[in-house]
Amino acid sequence: METDCTRDEPPVNGGVITPLPTGTRLLHIGPHKTGTTAIQGALFAAKDEMARHGVAWPATNRHPMEAVLAACARTGMMGDTAPTERHWERLLEQVRATGRRTSVISSEFFADAPDGEAIERIVEQLGGDRVHVLVTLRPLARIMPSQWQQYVQNGLRMGYEDWLEHMLTKPPYEKPNPSFWRRHRHDRLVERWARVAGPERVTVVVVDDRDREGLLRTFEALLGLPARLLRPVPDATNRSLTLAETEMLRNLNKEFRANELPAELYSQLVRNGAVMHMKNTCTPGPGDVKIRTPQWAVEAAAEIGAEIAERIGGTGVRVLGDMRLLSAVQLAATQPAAPSAPEPRITPESAAQALYGALAAAAAAPVRHTASAKSRTVHQTSSKELVRVLGHRCLKRLRLR
Repeated sequence: METDCTRDEPPVNGGVITPLPTGTRLLHIGPHKTGTTAIQGALFAAKDEMARHGVAWPATNRHPMEAVLAACARTGMMGDTAPTERHWERLLEQVRATGRRTSVISSEFFADAPDGEAIERIVEQLGGDRVHVLVTLRPLARIMPSQWQQYVQNGLRMGYEDWLEHMLTKPPYEKPNPSFWRRHRHDRLVERWARVAGPERVTVVVVDDRDREGLLRTFEALLGLPARLLRPVPDATNRSLTLAETEMLRNLNKEFRANELPAELYSQLVRNGAVMHMKNTCTPGPGDVKIRTPQWAVEAAAEIGAEIAERIGGTGVRVLGDMRLLSAVQLAATQPAAPSAPEPRITPESAAQALYGALAAAAAAPVRHTASAKSRTVHQTSSKELVRVLGHRCLKRLRLR
């Protein structure tokens, strides 16, 4: 990886990165889809070894998402229980308990902090001038398909090309997902945090997808850890959905909304039931059709990437990696499928595993029959009403649990 031309620091793969001062609280803010889950898994798995080298992982799990959502005044995923300030206070207590040791906190949801005041609060409570902010970046053309299918997992009903048109061509570019550009207009993200922390306490790392372990090596260098201490941790639940899986879920989202079912039911039975089980049990094969970004969108994303790189270059923050990657048009991974390419079709195994996941989640919260349920036979009730009644019964049982 190369470094910013204004810095006299050798590249990651060919030299040495100067470690951050002892006692630094390294705050990795993502954003989403830039290798965050991989680095969180590796850091959490190595927390005991890191501690022997003077580096603490304060969180009690791989990703302190609830705490960060509370700090950023975010409600979380559709249907999930809203986090509380207590989640954030608990993480702060764990950070303070690390004393003068170096520590690292990582969550992509820090990138969702709504304004400078929220960022000031986060930085001040985590240690003020001890905080060093780390931002990881990838080209937008790589981020967009992954982010779209993630939004679908949270209830989005819009198709990919339609979504791209809204995000890239329809001002003010906020519908249907206003969070996208708050996260992924990376120059403005860096500027917001640099204004609070100071540019000398912000590092930007451009992730090179050709170097699968480059980000792990960068974290080791910044934290002063021995080489190869951090290792990749497989995580099937973090894999992106295929196009067929995403389209199945998107159509389910349409039915779910049309029947006005409760959001809590979506969280329990769909996202954490059907989708999670399908991810855990089904591995995409060579015949699965991937989400393809049309060429016009690739080029538009590359233009924005060039603007982002130029503005970041003028902020005075340290940059590790090749900023030219942010504006590269990566045809091999993003060009549209050929006309002869097969239509995306979900495999019977994937469909069965998704259905089983929903059934297993429902079975974990059995629903009792009520008097009103026995007043009419099934054939006397419309399918739409049956779905709504079942949904509300499951939700009632879930709340009782």
